[in-house]
Amino acid sequence: MKTKDKSGKRNPWAWIPTLYFAQGLPYVAVMTISVIMYKRLGISNTDIALYTGWLYLPWVIKPFWSPFVDIIRTKRWWTLTMQWLIAFALAGIAFAIPAPFFFQLTLAIFWLVGFTSATHDIAADGFYMLALTEHEQSLYVGIRSTFYRIATVAGQGLLVIVAGLIETGSGLAPLQIEVNADPAAQWSQCSLDWTDDAQPDLDGELQFICTDPGAVATVAPSEVEVDGVAMPFSAYAALMRDSVRHLNERNGFVSAEQLVNTGKKSKADDGPGAFTAWVKENFGEEREPYTAKDNNIAVVGVRLNKKPAPGEQIILNVTHKAGDQSIRLEQAALSSRFIFDESNWDKPAWLYYEIDHKLSSSASASFEGASGNIPFAWCIVFAVLSAFFFLVAFYHSWALPRPASDTTNDAGTSAASIFREFFDTFKSFFNKPQVWVAIAFMLLYRLPEAQLVKLINPFLLDPIDKGGMGLTTGQVGMVYGTVGIIGLTLGGIIGGVAAAKGGLKRWLWPMAWSMSLTCLTFVYLSYAAAPSLFTINICVFIEQFGYGFGFTAYMLYLIYFSEGKHKTAHYAICTGFMALGMMIPGMAAGWLQETIGYRHFFIWTIICCAATIGVCAFLKIDPNFGRKK
Repeated sequence: MKTKDKSGKRNPWAWIPTLYFAQGLPYVAVMTISVIMYKRLGISNTDIALYTGWLYLPWVIKPFWSPFVDIIRTKRWWTLTMQWLIAFALAGIAFAIPAPFFFQLTLAIFWLVGFTSATHDIAADGFYMLALTEHEQSLYVGIRSTFYRIATVAGQGLLVIVAGLIETGSGLAPLQIEVNADPAAQWSQCSLDWTDDAQPDLDGELQFICTDPGAVATVAPSEVEVDGVAMPFSAYAALMRDSVRHLNERNGFVSAEQLVNTGKKSKADDGPGAFTAWVKENFGEEREPYTAKDNNIAVVGVRLNKKPAPGEQIILNVTHKAGDQSIRLEQAALSSRFIFDESNWDKPAWLYYEIDHKLSSSASASFEGASGNIPFAWCIVFAVLSAFFFLVAFYHSWALPRPASDTTNDAGTSAASIFREFFDTFKSFFNKPQVWVAIAFMLLYRLPEAQLVKLINPFLLDPIDKGGMGLTTGQVGMVYGTVGIIGLTLGGIIGGVAAAKGGLKRWLWPMAWSMSLTCLTFVYLSYAAAPSLFTINICVFIEQFGYGFGFTAYMLYLIYFSEGKHKTAHYAICTGFMALGMMIPGMAAGWLQETIGYRHFFIWTIICCAATIGVCAFLKIDPNFGRKK
């Protein structure tokens, strides 16, 4: 591949893929990898949820400091500087993990990575607009989104696999657990007694042994008799879950977590409010009352075969390895991380599984318990991330072009001039022509998808008699997590190529209609009589392809509206409105669907397409923007 064209300009393929791959990795590290790492290192769910939830803040408030990126130095300088800072910060996390106060220290560095990464996003997006012509911006808008998505997959997939391999290879022999589900199997109660027939090998190599759950039925009975008392299966499952938690805590395998109880009753306890009842009565779907079915459960006991050395602690982490994801290890309410030592080695730690009642054929899933050096594994992961960013920073020092328009702001370097320019940035944004039309477009163009995206997974998972598709968890992973992602990516790439040929103005209407009309696939699915899995895959692919194709016009318009003196800061402000346009409708989507049902909810999303089409009618766009000149 040639890195420069005949004019001496750097080929965009030489830096756009790596730049946006590098943009996605820190976000995944902060938002996803940190949660997995803290869980593996024994931090409680309460602390993980409380402290890591705030790590998203830098990306929420980044428009407020984006003017400084526009005012001070060049976008190329900011991009490279942030990459160097991220590289050093990730190395700091690797060195901090073995420290006794690692949680506080790594959390502080994750905050630094978050703010640095958000600043890198501002600078990289601004540099993209300065280094490319309007035509090239259109052409590569799908490519940059594709490599950003690849980074998210690599971050939360490949890097976590690396940590798991190191854990598995640096400790005891991995524990292998196989759970088999069979609709034809006879249901039996779970036992929390050690019932493994194999005698522990007290003279052999130290290893983990476990009970065999046997073939687990997929259908649970409506009632279960426990000590002569009949109870609903849901109550029995809750009793077993609480018993597992109690035994694991009592025997010292996990630490007891304080459950937060506000003392407030949920609104559901008092029934629907007057407005909800009115909406349901006038717009709700008529459907037979749904009878909930419970997922069956299974428990597996794990223990050591012999006593470990005095003072030795062996930490076991159990995770899903392969097989059908409809057999799920409960990890949200219960811990799957256990500490074994000389005081509890001969007692079982219990794992709690749920089997999706929608399974209609035999299925199996394997789970692996790793007991290696967990801090070392995560040190390696963040060391690899750090090394990657050092290489990226070196590479981009050469690969990033030096566009003539990427210059230092001439407003002056005094504090007064900087702050005057800072406020002028926001003032100039709201003084742009058609600013309120543009803001309406940013908020309303994705109104149907903002609501739809929250309900796609629940719709696919919910049983047929509740209005859903009745898919198992494993099937949903394939339909939405694989087929849907392929459609979304292809739509984005093809949208970019199309816009580069005809320009934004020419393709705005086809893309808006693509964003809107493909929502009809879910209307069809909600009314279809038992559609096949192939039909569901086709419909999800079409809808996601249409969204990816239509989203191209949205991103290009943000670039178009940001053009001008402060394009970097203005683009960051636009992305703030973009996030707001997804957040607010999504918050109400669940309530609306539960009130009126899936069929009427999907019809409502089609009605909302009028907003998508309507805001496009008021836009004034240069016919030549995005088109090759």
